Amino acid sequence: MLRSLFPRSHRKFLSLPLLGPVVEGFDQWLVTNAYTRGSRRYSIGMLQHVDADLRRRQIRQVADLTCRVVDECWRALIKTHPSGAGTVHALRRYLAANGLMMGSPPTARATSPISVLVEEYVNHLCEARGLAASTVSQHRYTAQCFLQHLGQERRALKDIQARHLESYIAKAGKRLSRASLQHDIGALRGFLRFLTMDGRVPVGIGDEIDTPRVHRLEQLPRALPWETVRALLRSVDRTSAMGLRDYAMFLLIATYGLRVSEIVTLTLDDFRWRQGILRIHQGKTASLLELPLTNEVSSAIVKHLKRTPPAKPYRRIFLRMRAPIGALKPTAVSQAFRSLVQKSGLRISPHGAHCLRHSLATHLLKSGTPLKTIGDILGHRAAESTSTYLRLATGDLREVPLRIPVKTGPAKEGQR
Repeated sequence: MLRSLFPRSHRKFLSLPLLGPVVEGFDQWLVTNAYTRGSRRYSIGMLQHVDADLRRRQIRQVADLTCRVVDECWRALIKTHPSGAGTVHALRRYLAANGLMMGSPPTARATSPISVLVEEYVNHLCEARGLAASTVSQHRYTAQCFLQHLGQERRALKDIQARHLESYIAKAGKRLSRASLQHDIGALRGFLRFLTMDGRVPVGIGDEIDTPRVHRLEQLPRALPWETVRALLRSVDRTSAMGLRDYAMFLLIATYGLRVSEIVTLTLDDFRWRQGILRIHQGKTASLLELPLTNEVSSAIVKHLKRTPPAKPYRRIFLRMRAPIGALKPTAVSQAFRSLVQKSGLRISPHGAHCLRHSLATHLLKSGTPLKTIGDILGHRAAESTSTYLRLATGDLREVPLRIPVKTGPAKEGQR
């Protein structure tokens, strides 16, 4: 493989003092992860600079490498070779995937008091409370931020007082909106209740937190006019592989109101073609939702899969288009939506791809669909959850007021 890439100079890379034994395997890993020939040549060519830097750090064999050393190597090369320093990250992923590196920093950090306590809390959330993975992730982040804040103030858990909670909330409020801060405080209260169970914090300390007031339906509607949604879908360039993928993703959201997190987890097994059923695994409610597969969605998915079939061993419908190949993340869908809006020239507020879910709910309501049916399509357990998506627009409000009655009666003598 390497010989075909460098017919005359391949021996130069195979004879590198430190990385020579792994060059052939690294090139094969680049091929497997869909790197182009040009990217492979550039990455392999950068190995001689990586090798020299690592040897200057007294690394004698690949088995001695750690993530800390690799990060230091990247920081050095980003100054001298800014366009090629990314090869260090690719090399680290290859070595980690093949078990050729020593323990990574996350493993070492897991033994710190903060990490041990956070993992204990996460196990409680999963086993005792049965929360969804996305909710657990949010609670984990809040607990980590709070413990780090206490560490900066050099305050032990058993000594915390209301003023320490207030200082954390004031700090968090600078980066969060009122609604997000309300969720963050709710997660903090849950963490404090957990610590109260075995007396690690004073009893009732969590009840001393006041939350910001957020009124129901106080925000403006996030739904787009349905014609704008159709125009946005028509603006997608379906001549490219990435365009076919993005069109299929956003059509799924607009047709079924799927969440971005549900889009990225769709697999080939979720499409029951003969039965005409689409299976949605809802991570937020930990439930399975089955919806009828429409012809328009089927056609878009088939065109996407014919153009870009999933590479082994992946079963996901939507994968990264650029190397390294892998599962798509929710942030990538959001970035693709922002890029589409910018290219379309449509005037759409920056609400993200989730506004398509709101748009479907409003469109179905205006079409006369019962609220219970809309909730079933969106995968809601309660009608209260569905009502959030159905904020009235200004145009709808104009139809609400009644005409002001005109007072009629006998005319006065001077007006006859």
